[in-house]
Amino acid sequence: MSLPNPSKGWRSSSSRLLALYSFLFVAWSCILMGVLYYEVSDYLGNLARHSLMQRQHLFARFEGEQLDEALATSMTFDMRAVDAYGLFDEQHKPLSGPIQSIPQGLPLDGQIHALSSCIDSDDPNLPQDSCDAVATQTPDGRWLVLVRDNGSLFAVTRIILHALIWGLSLTIIPGIAGWHLLRRRPLQRIRAIQASAEAIVAGDLTYRLPLSNRRDELDMLAAIVNAMLDRIELLMHEVKGVCDNIAHDLRTPLTRLRAQLYRMRQQAVEGSPEALQLDEVIGETDTLMARFRGLLRISELEDHQRRSGFLQLDPLPLLQELYDFYLPLAEEGQVTLKLETPAALPGLTGDRALLFEALANLLSNSIKFTPPGGEVILRATDDNGSPRIEVLDTGPGIPEAERVAVFQRFYRVDDKHGGFGLGLSIVAAIVSLHGFSLEVNNRESGGAWLTLHCRQSLINPG
Repeated sequence: MSLPNPSKGWRSSSSRLLALYSFLFVAWSCILMGVLYYEVSDYLGNLARHSLMQRQHLFARFEGEQLDEALATSMTFDMRAVDAYGLFDEQHKPLSGPIQSIPQGLPLDGQIHALSSCIDSDDPNLPQDSCDAVATQTPDGRWLVLVRDNGSLFAVTRIILHALIWGLSLTIIPGIAGWHLLRRRPLQRIRAIQASAEAIVAGDLTYRLPLSNRRDELDMLAAIVNAMLDRIELLMHEVKGVCDNIAHDLRTPLTRLRAQLYRMRQQAVEGSPEALQLDEVIGETDTLMARFRGLLRISELEDHQRRSGFLQLDPLPLLQELYDFYLPLAEEGQVTLKLETPAALPGLTGDRALLFEALANLLSNSIKFTPPGGEVILRATDDNGSPRIEVLDTGPGIPEAERVAVFQRFYRVDDKHGGFGLGLSIVAAIVSLHGFSLEVNNRESGGAWLTLHCRQSLINPG
C-alpha cells in the first residue's frame, strides 16, 4: 500500500496558510494603495482648481492696460507648459497671450471646467493634455481664458504610485522566498514520517515515527502514534503467540492421533463398517492438520523473517516453470493454458520459492474455477521498469463485494471446489512480504483478472 505524496502542489497546510496570508497581504496592500492614490489625486485636483480660482480673482481686479501689464508680468513667474492665458476681444479674436484660440468645449460662463484635451497647438510651452480652464469676461468686454495643466500636479501621484508599487514588489519577493523556505522544513519532516509509515503499513511494526528536538505539534502527534504502535505491536505479538502456540501444541497430539487411527485402520477388516468409519476419521484428521499447517505458514510469512533470502532474479524462467508445471493439470481439466511473455523482462528482488508458491496458488485457482473448454492466460509485461504479472481466466470471476474478503483466512467464495480458504491468504502474506501489490478485477468478457504489480513500495525490503 502506497501513501499519498504530501509534497506535491498546495497539499500541505503550511503552503496553503502561507499562500493565504500572502494573498491577504497583497490584497490589503492593493486596497491601501488604491485609497491612498484616490485621496492624493482628489486633494491635488482640488488644489489645482483652487489655485486657478485665485488667479481668476486676482486678474479680475485689473482692467484695461493694467490687466495687460499684470498678465504680461505673470508670464515671468508662471511655469511653462503648466500655466497659460489668452486675451480675446468680443468676437473671440486673440489679442495677447500664448493661447491663440479658446479651447473647444470650454463654456464662457466664468466657471472652472476640466478638459480632457486642453489646447490644440504645436507649441511645447502650452498645456496639451488634461487641464482645468476658465473663461471670464472683463469689465471692458474682453474675454480672459486661464489654463492650468493637471499633469504637473498629478506627477506627484505618479511618484507615490511608483513608490507603492516598488514597496509592494520588494515585499512580495521576500515573502515568496520566505514562503518557500518556511514550507520546506515541515515537508521534510512529513517525508521522514511518510517513510516510516510506509514500512509500518507494509507490516513491519518495529518502525516508529521520527521525533525532533523541537517538541512541536508534529512531534506531539508522532509521539501519540508511536505509543499506539507500541501497544498494537504488543497486542499483536500476544495474539500471534497464542495462535502459534495453539497450532504447535495441537499439531503433535493430532499427529499421534492420526498414527493411532492409522494403526487401527490397518487392523480393521477391509470393507467393514469400522474400516470405512476409520477412513472418514483419518480424512478429517488430515484436513485439520492441513489447516494448522496453513496457519503456521501464514504466521511464518507475516513475521517478515524471510527477507534475508531475497535475491535479484529474472521472472521469465519462473513463469516458464509455472507454465510447464500446471500445463498437465489444465489439460486434465480440458482448460487451455497460455503463456504470454515478452523476450525480456526487468528483474525483481524477492524469494523465488515464495513467489513460485504465490503464483502457483493464483494459477491453480484459475484452472480450478474455469469450466471445461475455457482458457487461462499467464501473462507478463514491462510496467515502467518493473514486471507486471497477470493471471486471466474465463471462469465465473470474483464478485466486487468479495474482492477484499477472498484474502481473509478461511474465506471461500463457494464450497463446490473444496479447499480451506487459506490459499489466497498465503498469497497476500507473500505479496506483503515482498512489498508488492495485488489487484483483483474481472474481465469485460467474463472471468477473473488478477494482476501482481512487482514494484516494491518498501524503502528497504532487505
